Amino acid sequence: MDISGSITALATPFAADGSLDLEVFGRLLDQQLAGGTQAVVVAGSTGESHFLEHDEYERLLAFAVQRVAGRIPVIAGTGEAGTAKTVATTRRAKALGADAALVVAPFYVRPTQEGLRRHFLAVADQGGLPVILYNVPPRTGCDIAPETVAELRDHPAIVGIKEARGDAGRIQAIAELIRADFVYLSGDDGSAHQAMLAGAAGTISVVANLVPEAFRALCDAARAGDAGRTAEAAARLAPLVEALNCAPNPIPVKAGLAALGLGSAVPRPPLVELGPGPALARLRETLAALAPLASAA
Repeated sequence: MDISGSITALATPFAADGSLDLEVFGRLLDQQLAGGTQAVVVAGSTGESHFLEHDEYERLLAFAVQRVAGRIPVIAGTGEAGTAKTVATTRRAKALGADAALVVAPFYVRPTQEGLRRHFLAVADQGGLPVILYNVPPRTGCDIAPETVAELRDHPAIVGIKEARGDAGRIQAIAELIRADFVYLSGDDGSAHQAMLAGAAGTISVVANLVPEAFRALCDAARAGDAGRTAEAAARLAPLVEALNCAPNPIPVKAGLAALGLGSAVPRPPLVELGPGPALARLRETLAALAPLASAA
């Protein structure tokens, strides 16, 4: 299984009444496949995983597995705040046909490095799926140190890390841990080109929901080591990446998907939609430069 290149952290579309909109989700998956996306993450943080009911999670993941039909890897978000719940969710994802698990560091509880080590080893031992570590300190309140990552990569079921810290020091530290059996995936759209030029195998992206072809072009250039083409592709995407920083993810990307005719802009509470104003106008303007907006949006 090759988990690399342009990987989209999929948003979860909801209908006007707040229920899952699997018709729109199917169209989103189809557009990702047509746009060259090389793997998808279902029910991650961009997919509002913590707002999904038990049966909704199962329906969403099973639908994605069936729709993709083995053409690209389907990675399930399975991270919870507790170890036992994470193991259980990972086992459930395996039963539903996921190819790998994206396991975020336990949030809110702020475990020590030893706690993180034991947590991820338990998931790798008991979850039944290849594990991709996910480090995103601003959301979780803890940081998986490179030294801890270096220990965890020796487990045969721990196959990589999504590192969302985009500072130069962290990019270099994680790049030094790359092996044939352990991949580094950027988790930050703004610095993804720098990470991939430094050796990251790909990026798990939010902006790729909206412009899969353009993000695939960036990944192809950066992974080929073509600094010139990478700079051009990154500059083309930069205004949209910046526009998506106007509110917490996934609020802006859902507004962008709505502008493309892909479902409602309304996330689940306590998140609220991106209302009319300069931020929405800028998002629509930058998106229009890269993709045709829906006439009804």
